[in-house]
Amino acid sequence: MKRKALNIALSGVLLSSGVVLGTGVNSVSADGPNYNGNETIQNERLHSYSEMVKLLERVDQQSENLTLEVYGQSVKDRDLYLAKFGENEENPTILFLTQQHGNETLTTEAALKMIQYLSTNSKEVQNILENVNVLIAPRLNVDGAEGDVNFPLDDYVSGTHTRYNANGVDLNRDHVDREQPETKALHENVLQKYSPDYMIDLHHQGTQVTKGEDGPLVSGSILYPTNETVDSEVLEGSKKLGAVVYDAVESKGYGTLSKYPGGTANTISRNGLANEYGISTLLFEMRGMADHYREDYVLGQKSNGYLIQQGVVTMKAALKAIADDSIEDADTSFWDTLTQSYYHGEE
Repeated sequence: MKRKALNIALSGVLLSSGVVLGTGVNSVSADGPNYNGNETIQNERLHSYSEMVKLLERVDQQSENLTLEVYGQSVKDRDLYLAKFGENEENPTILFLTQQHGNETLTTEAALKMIQYLSTNSKEVQNILENVNVLIAPRLNVDGAEGDVNFPLDDYVSGTHTRYNANGVDLNRDHVDREQPETKALHENVLQKYSPDYMIDLHHQGTQVTKGEDGPLVSGSILYPTNETVDSEVLEGSKKLGAVVYDAVESKGYGTLSKYPGGTANTISRNGLANEYGISTLLFEMRGMADHYREDYVLGQKSNGYLIQQGVVTMKAALKAIADDSIEDADTSFWDTLTQSYYHGEE
């Protein structure tokens, strides 16, 4: 892995363009860069709900590739959007899901860049869309992302974004009962309607995660479904999807990935969707959050650009591998030695 390049990326980035800039530092330790209680949390650099909707509607009007669909409403009656590219029953379908947790914002920024990319007429895009159906559900937790919830956010660093939906429920623990309108709509109007073969569920983790206790700071962590009842072929497909993503991110030089220590409950989408629908799923936990009640989880602005780009690289790699069928040859043996995450934050 190219740790020198990772250090360079961590030290200087263009905040919202996704382009890595800057000159390097000699080392990266587990305590930075992050919020540290002394950075301004500048939410104007992120797409608000209304800005996201305007972008989606504008791209929909301009692109023949995109079909924009409203598949449900949130607790606070905000529309939930699905960007659809292709609907060929003979092609595999992949779903990219972002921001089940409202404070995990850069995943949606990456998804919006992917929607814009797939709306172009480049040969690369056309080759993908001739062979893969693509579904992008940006920002499932639209109320939490706006801070428009039925409980106070006084104990959050900025008081703006929260993990939970307006009812105070973690949507990524609601994939069995589906008691919340957001998860209910996702299951009934996306998963059951379009039957995806693959899903990457994009999240954020804390700022100070390393590769093992003594390893380098990671830019993200990945994990396949870990519930023991998941079908073996579905599990293998998940591991292959992870191999494609791992190789793509690590090869860029500004990404280092660890194995996420996730749970086995079916209430979590990674496990529940693999079990219920036979979807090969991958969790990607990117570094840092926009807001939290724990300061050691909040990233601030320093690494936004390269983290957004990491999300774009992840989605592009998955699409290309599925389109040319190279995913079938992906080497999953790396999972056997991939070092688990370790968190150096507050106890």
